[in-house]
Amino acid sequence: MSDDFNMSMRKFLKQVGVTSQQAIEEALRAAETDGKSFAIKAVVTIEELDMTHEVSGELKGQE
Repeated sequence: MSDDFNMSMRKFLKQVGVTSQQAIEEALRAAETDGKSFAIKAVVTIEELDMTHEVSGELKGQE
């Protein structure tokens, strides 16, 4: 893959990671989590390529 592709991919993934972390932290601060666990899922799509990628996991709230 080209350098331009690699740079655009890294830039996108960094944006996803940073903005997702901020949104998750904000939601957890606004909620009473009491150490509860929450199901979490991220979905990345490229509509023009008919591609969908899902990542699921569990996130433990702060006590």
